Amino acid sequence: MTADVDIVRAVARAPLRTLRLKDMPELARNTWRATDRLVEQGALVRLTHGVYTAPPDGRDGRKWKPPLEAAALALATARFGAREAALMGVSAARHWAAIPRAIGVATVAVPRRGYAPLNIEGGGLVKFVPRRMEALELVLERTGLGDGLVTTPEQTLFDLLGRTDREGLGREVAGAIENLTAQVQPDEFAEIIARARIVPSGARDMLNRLEKSNG
Repeated sequence: MTADVDIVRAVARAPLRTLRLKDMPELARNTWRATDRLVEQGALVRLTHGVYTAPPDGRDGRKWKPPLEAAALALATARFGAREAALMGVSAARHWAAIPRAIGVATVAVPRRGYAPLNIEGGGLVKFVPRRMEALELVLERTGLGDGLVTTPEQTLFDLLGRTDREGLGREVAGAIENLTAQVQPDEFAEIIARARIVPSGARDMLNRLEKSNG
């Protein structure tokens, strides 16, 4: 039982309370069996194959599940490292309350390409979007599993304007674009446009609209 406690503590101390099985210290004779047992007991939650999170505040993992956006960011952080992943696009819009209802897809910016989408146990698909992290406007925000990076409202609006594949979320994206305008500062949005190598169609029209509404 001491090994079980040590495993839970190791997961809880990891960034966003999430750790891959391959990164766990050798605390038990068979760590794989131990984590399965801890999931059955509700001490851990399996996000996807080989990735586990520790429910916060002593919650029972058999009843509690993390929000999809928090789970997606935690999963990407476990894979790429702390501060090496960020909620973006529709997931950032969800964080900023620009999309009111839950959706089944989460998008996370990551520093490398070539990673296939992953299904979260309990529902939801996580898509990894390769981006130069240093080129994004990011802020540290509280999620259901701890502090993580999220694109700013300005960056989120810019990214949503550039979406060509809306994965059946056209209505949600259009609504998010409208809802974000109330949170966006025109000067910060203008800086993102000025730095961008590719500017989405409609971004400059949006800037004109923001400047007029704030004039």
